[in-house]
Amino acid sequence: MASTKLRNMIENGEFVQAPGAYDALGARIIEDHGFNAVYMTGYGTCAAHFAYPDVGLLTMTEMVENARRITSAVQIPVIADADTGYGNPVNVVRTVKEYEKAGVSAIHLEDQIWPKKCGHMEGKKVIPADEMVGKIKAALDARQDENFLIIARTDVLAVDGFDAAIERGHMFAEAGADILFIEAPVDREQVSRIPKLFDSKPLLLNLAPKTPNLSVQEMKDMGYAMALYPGTCLAGTLAGCIGEVRKLRETGKQTDFKDMAKTFSEINKFLGASHYADLEKRYVSES
Repeated sequence: MASTKLRNMIENGEFVQAPGAYDALGARIIEDHGFNAVYMTGYGTCAAHFAYPDVGLLTMTEMVENARRITSAVQIPVIADADTGYGNPVNVVRTVKEYEKAGVSAIHLEDQIWPKKCGHMEGKKVIPADEMVGKIKAALDARQDENFLIIARTDVLAVDGFDAAIERGHMFAEAGADILFIEAPVDREQVSRIPKLFDSKPLLLNLAPKTPNLSVQEMKDMGYAMALYPGTCLAGTLAGCIGEVRKLRETGKQTDFKDMAKTFSEINKFLGASHYADLEKRYVSES
């Protein structure tokens, strides 16, 4: 199972590098390039599927449905954004069950109020720490597969400062969270200090706008076990899409099909078109 693979990677000290995908195709591309995990980004899901900002407009069922499409497309573990758990600890119980049934290997839950905001946006607010502890405990009790990982995220650094984030991290570790996620450290000093203050749980770093862009080796040397890259596919897609649309608007002509033919053929090959052509030959009557 993918969840077992993820837990084994962490326990064996293999760094988990999970680029962000917002759909099945992006996840398949990530897997094809040799990464050992993929991250279903909440920001990307909001933006790409609904053209919404990440400000708490999506429901749990919409997020789970996207996660199910992604897990169906890849064999590597999928780590998914589960926002705040979409309610109180009772809602978290259902959230965990639905993500687990969707084939996800790990989710992260955050301590923001609902509606939440992207962890790198301004104006975040957090719930009391003991309320989040209840959510973590509910999540751990709700899972059916012990290898399904619960990642506890705190957004309090941007609200009450670094020390408050460390305090909550220790509370979440004591509550039993499998992995700790201190969101949005703003400079290299903060990033490097965090692992020195925790020794009982693996740590995750989210490489989003406010956080320094570090290499895998730098993160490993600091003591992190996992890195998320939420903007990888979204940024690349936006750049390509905007470029093509702008070219069409400015010149009145799209990229020539002769130039696109090789790419079109490669895409069909990547998607397994020949496999479905073989099935058609085998099962579909010519009449």
